[in-house]
Amino acid sequence: MPPKKASSTVYIGIDLGTSRSAISASNGKKEWVQSYVGWPRDFVSRKLLGKNVLFGADALDNRLSLNISRPLEQGVIRDGTERDEEAVRELVHHLISKIRPASASEVFAAVGVPAEALRVNKLAIRDAVKEHADRLMVVSEPFAIAYGMGALNNALIIDIGAGTVDFCIMHGTMPGEDDQRTLALGGDHIDRQLLDLVRERHPQASFSETMVRAFKEEKAFVGAARSRVKVSVPVAGVMTTLDITSEMQRVCEGIVPPIAEAVMDLISRYEPDFQEQVKKNIYLAGGGSQIRGLDSMLADVLKEYGGFKVTVIDDPLYAGADGALALAQEMPEEYWEDM
Repeated sequence: MPPKKASSTVYIGIDLGTSRSAISASNGKKEWVQSYVGWPRDFVSRKLLGKNVLFGADALDNRLSLNISRPLEQGVIRDGTERDEEAVRELVHHLISKIRPASASEVFAAVGVPAEALRVNKLAIRDAVKEHADRLMVVSEPFAIAYGMGALNNALIIDIGAGTVDFCIMHGTMPGEDDQRTLALGGDHIDRQLLDLVRERHPQASFSETMVRAFKEEKAFVGAARSRVKVSVPVAGVMTTLDITSEMQRVCEGIVPPIAEAVMDLISRYEPDFQEQVKKNIYLAGGGSQIRGLDSMLADVLKEYGGFKVTVIDDPLYAGADGALALAQEMPEEYWEDM
């Protein structure tokens, strides 16, 4: 039986991601923020900014004045430091305050996290949420996405985030650890590879990680290029247009073989009678799903093992939070933790 809830209970689903975090609430409100938290470095920066804590794009834009944290790195709370755990708490508080459940008598929160964080940092995530929720459930992001989509049986979710690529194969029950995989080669891995390549080719140009990440998010592709990838960067202080098409293609295509290998490993362990059905129900989620041509290339790489259908989900930004919200509204009592 679902837990007994008051009429003014608010349910929330949170997708706590390495790059972006999102929240969906039963009051119809949705918000998202880049997963950055920053504190003023000194009294001058505090006077300049007029805030004690900054988040998301606001933190990034003012990062020279801040001690900045991007606390979820490779799917876990970075280094387990007190500052990064504090950043997670601030980030959760910021998200919940954005949907304003102040009038709620109870708050039921389902939090989706990268699969590796579920194993390593569940206690820290619990501590981050406990001040804001009466009941808590922590689940893996790909499972939350699958639940929200109704892809509950003979389906495979591939959630390509910034820190990790998480896999979850669904067989009509709650997934266990054997039904999930994590690869540490998400968007941040692509960013680092791209940064190394463009610096090697253009040693006189000035590139930053933030700049390269923006290039990738706007222009990432695999397969044939529709147009050249040209970017403007400072060279000896002068903005100059450079062509980084080959570097972009190389780093984006580099994640395809390990993803295909993980897909086949999970499917090969699945019940033989239903493996062909899984091959027709593969879904790409997360920010990395937006790499142009990735669904077609993955299906093409896998075709030697049979016919595959790979589909990009409709709303990669809110799919995890919406799925976590659906779980919060429907999960029986035994799956909840009383805070």
